[in-house]
Amino acid sequence: MRMTRKALQKSAGAGPGRGFLDGQMLIAAPGMQDERFSRSLIYICAHSSEGAMGIVVNQPAPHISFPELLVKLDVIPAADKIQLPSKAGDVTVLKGGPVETERGFVLHSADFFIENSTLPIDEGICLTATLDILKAIARGNGPASAILALGYAGWSPGQLENELQQNGWLHCSADPDLIFGTDVGAKYDRAMQKIGIRPGMLSSDVGHA
Repeated sequence: MRMTRKALQKSAGAGPGRGFLDGQMLIAAPGMQDERFSRSLIYICAHSSEGAMGIVVNQPAPHISFPELLVKLDVIPAADKIQLPSKAGDVTVLKGGPVETERGFVLHSADFFIENSTLPIDEGICLTATLDILKAIARGNGPASAILALGYAGWSPGQLENELQQNGWLHCSADPDLIFGTDVGAKYDRAMQKIGIRPGMLSSDVGHA
């Protein structure tokens, strides 16, 4: 599905329509049938009757760094790469999901906000999908914590609920290290341990924790 901005804003806002998975981490169950999401960890940005949208936070985008992406998107000229603030070089570029893979989505801490562009999600985490945040990071005045995801994961109405019922996903509460931690390869096991499952216990018939 393509989660429209209107639907994302509606779901990300507080209130009775808020989905129970907003701000939660989805953990791919060991028996996940869709290879695209094998051992994936997804931060849910929006979950409502209109569907769900999330960002995969543990799959690095191959062969591209954040400074290189800034050049590719014409945020900075190539000659300026070496002048970027050190924090910009630390931003992790991830494969956020199979939908709109040419578009960048920035998950970041709530110390940065752009009116009409930034969507608060939960527990101090926000989502901004405009070039303005990339320009701010390049200038050194962006958020304290941020990851850039190319693409996102989307579910049509009722689809995620069905996958949960079939034990395709587990879920746990989010924390800053699971979202922004630099040890991307360790995030999946950390999330599993958070719900009491050690890596050696994994099997394809794990149900809900």
